[in-house]
Amino acid sequence: MSKPVPDKAEIVLEYPGRFFIETFDQSAQFVAHADEAGISLSLDSGGEADERKSVRLQVHAALFAEILAELAGTASALPAGSRRDALRNAAGALYEALAADPDDVAGLTPEDEVLLLHAIE
Repeated sequence: MSKPVPDKAEIVLEYPGRFFIETFDQSAQFVAHADEAGISLSLDSGGEADERKSVRLQVHAALFAEILAELAGTASALPAGSRRDALRNAAGALYEALAADPDDVAGLTPEDEVLLLHAIE
């Protein structure tokens, strides 16, 4: 299920002799999904066919785990505030979702169910 981009994303691709940069703002939509293959992220700007932008990214689980570990090593330098809180809350939801037994969701509180749903999206 696609959701609106809450802030913005900037995508930069550099090739020899080529440079592409695209920004996806709050008018864009995103879809994030985790499965056995890894993590996938889609960003879509919508709009007319000749102006539509989309990006798809697939990252295998081992690489995504390394990315998370690298982020953990630098996250303490982030200034206090709502962005840091949002990252901590989302990381907590991901942790809880990964720690949960996928066959036993009966013990989840309604709040945990919402966090799990957001982590899965």
